[in-house]
Amino acid sequence: GIPAKLLRARSPRGPAPAPHLPPSPRRPRAGAAASPAMPADLSGTWNLVSSDNFEGYMLALGIDFATRKIAKLLKPQKVIEQNGDSFTIHTNSSLRNYLVKFKVGEEFDEDNKGLDNRKCKSLVTWDNDRLTCVQKGEKKNRGWTHWIEGDELHLEMFCEGQVCKQTFQRA
Repeated sequence: GIPAKLLRARSPRGPAPAPHLPPSPRRPRAGAAASPAMPADLSGTWNLVSSDNFEGYMLALGIDFATRKIAKLLKPQKVIEQNGDSFTIHTNSSLRNYLVKFKVGEEFDEDNKGLDNRKCKSLVTWDNDRLTCVQKGEKKNRGWTHWIEGDELHLEMFCEGQVCKQTFQRA
């Protein structure tokens, strides 16, 4: 133990500094996992429940007036198949269906046929528990981010300063 006279010692500037204690054995900080955290599981069938600034996003992509008017009325369903870092995402609606397959961390050629019909180089990575895609091509600052909060799937799509936020619930 610490001698009692050390505990009682006082200096004119206040209590004596704490006696030196040996360092405690290193323990992982609270909540730290022994292995890298598994990213979120986005698998499932998801129905659109809300969409904010879809019009602005479509304008940034240069999508024509008639298509924008129809697209705003759609309630697409997403079917996400996740197998490790391999993904298949089907986006289905009464107007068009879109399919994209990719592996996290591997750049791929994406053909946005049925969307804005542009080709781009896409790279999807994990940003903690958010699946983030950067789409390099004709349009600047383009991509999307998917993540889960509670029982909802969130999607933010961005292009040239416009951000569309969509929320989906499990079907």
